[in-house]
Amino acid sequence: MNGIFEERKKQLTERYEALIARPNPKSPDGNGIYDRYKYPVLTAEHAPLIWKYDFSAATNPYFMERIGVNGVFNPGAIELGGKFYLMARVEGVDRKSFFAVAESDNGVDGFRFWDRPVVMPETENPDINVYDMRLVQHEDGYIYGLFCTERKDPDAPRGDLSSAVAQCGIARTKDLINWERLADLKTSSPQQRNVVLHPEFVDGKYAFYTRPQDGFIDTGSGGGIGWGLSESIEQAVIEHEIIIDERYYHTIKEVKNGQGPAPIKTEKGWLHIAHGVRNTAAGLRYVLYAFLSDLNEPYRVTHAPGGHFIAPEGEERVGDVSNVVFCNGVIARDNGEVYIYYASSDTRVHVATTTVGQLLDYVMNTPEDPLRSYACVQQRLELVERNLQVAK
Repeated sequence: MNGIFEERKKQLTERYEALIARPNPKSPDGNGIYDRYKYPVLTAEHAPLIWKYDFSAATNPYFMERIGVNGVFNPGAIELGGKFYLMARVEGVDRKSFFAVAESDNGVDGFRFWDRPVVMPETENPDINVYDMRLVQHEDGYIYGLFCTERKDPDAPRGDLSSAVAQCGIARTKDLINWERLADLKTSSPQQRNVVLHPEFVDGKYAFYTRPQDGFIDTGSGGGIGWGLSESIEQAVIEHEIIIDERYYHTIKEVKNGQGPAPIKTEKGWLHIAHGVRNTAAGLRYVLYAFLSDLNEPYRVTHAPGGHFIAPEGEERVGDVSNVVFCNGVIARDNGEVYIYYASSDTRVHVATTTVGQLLDYVMNTPEDPLRSYACVQQRLELVERNLQVAK
């Protein structure tokens, strides 16, 4: 019996180490805006064996998986000391999510999880599920993690075990290991998801990007990406929200939209990556889009390219929640390089690399969505005529 244990342990360990060591080449023929890579950077297979298997031959003679991992996705991201860190959402086969840190030297391959998942303290009203953390290095000196905290809807009808209430959980750290849990964000909205902390004070206050919702899934009267200020972070309260990026009919963000990671500060303004959702005959489709806001007034959008920035391609379209890309983690390096970490179909994590210069070119020179088919044709004809003149 010990032979089975040792053989399976050896095979799985070798396969795991080969996965971690696998190079991740850049995909050819990019679109000039960013580059994709051949392999995902994190998957369920990247979860350490010690998370899943009992390593005692006495209690696990078949080296059987005891606590499975279903998916790894939607990571926050940060660079510290020249290393790349992803705060991944790890979902067990029991559907509970938790946070765990994976580390890489180069940001495109070699990501290895730390031995221990993050221990996130609970509030007096314990979370049922936590997920999708945005990591923000704030000018106050702390690293903040803002995430969705989900609890069962206390007003749900008897027998309804699906309805939930989502709010913004807030925690802070200096090392990604020890976390101080703060009070959940309070707003006038019944539900909040995709809340992001702006990395700088605005008018001496903490600034938040919000996504007010009437329900757990449906935005209802929620008009898009919001903005609000709070005097405190320990007891964060937004008294007044404004919508800075609205939803529009028959666009990539007709159903809902939300801020991705914290925006990137540039000399031309704040670069934002967000997600937009539209309905299709096959269900909801999530894509990423980008926009630029004013440097001194981050709540004022100055440039908004039409259409999606990144959409699911190939195997990215397949997974637990198909036809989805989602991003809540970006690393902008001092040398101008930008690493965009996006998940596909609530299953795995990918990276796309670009530069601040390329992103600024994209957001400032790509035309806006004119919102009507006729106007879209006129927009494209203008490009065609310019190109024909150049070709002469």
